[in-house]
Amino acid sequence: MNVAFLRMQTELGRHAILIEFWDFARVNSLRTQPYLKAWHERYSDHGLRVIGVHSPGYSFGRERANVERAVERLGVPYAVALDPQFEVWQLYGNEGWPARYLFDRSGWLRLAHYGEGAYLETELAIQELLREIDSDLELPDPLTPLRPEDEPGAKMEPQTADIALPADRERLDLVRDWTSGEDYIEAADAGAGARVKSFSAGAVFAVLSGSVEPGLYEAAGGAVEAEDPGLRLHGFQFTPRAPGS
Repeated sequence: MNVAFLRMQTELGRHAILIEFWDFARVNSLRTQPYLKAWHERYSDHGLRVIGVHSPGYSFGRERANVERAVERLGVPYAVALDPQFEVWQLYGNEGWPARYLFDRSGWLRLAHYGEGAYLETELAIQELLREIDSDLELPDPLTPLRPEDEPGAKMEPQTADIALPADRERLDLVRDWTSGEDYIEAADAGAGARVKSFSAGAVFAVLSGSVEPGLYEAAGGAVEAEDPGLRLHGFQFTPRAPGS
């Protein structure tokens, strides 16, 4: 998506290449997006090629139309490769979302990082590789951290582990009937509810599809209520919180 044609062998030699494995229904992937967009805007004219590899963690993410709408909704400006069967994921031996791989123009891997963070380290590495292409480049100062938790050395309280359905049904209090599917539970009628029994987090997000646009929805108090039958709840995700908050 976002390019007519793209082959790595034609990119090498001319570009430093930043690969990011992501999923539009993963909150950690979405939290890295502002940095990826900024790096694309700052450095694409100086030799950086950003490529997002969309490897879906949920069944609805295998459908191209759902990813296309998410890419448009999120305003993703760089190339996105679809990896619905995790073929690229397996080639890289990837281990999670998001995952970042930075290659120099000769194809050598110069930086790898799993999860959020390492934004300053990544941008400095990008600048180093671009100066290897053109030593006379004038580049901007690295981005100021966009959130307090992005500051180097920031400390956060660990969050509750994600809930994946239907396997983790016992971690929820359910109201009315929910039927189990491939990777979700589905509300049998309007008014069906689901609430996380206990959690510790800065914020809670529900992964929904079916009667709503597939994706992440903030779930205040860790609760979801179906306005219509057919709502599919795939799970809950949690973000860390600052100590004492």
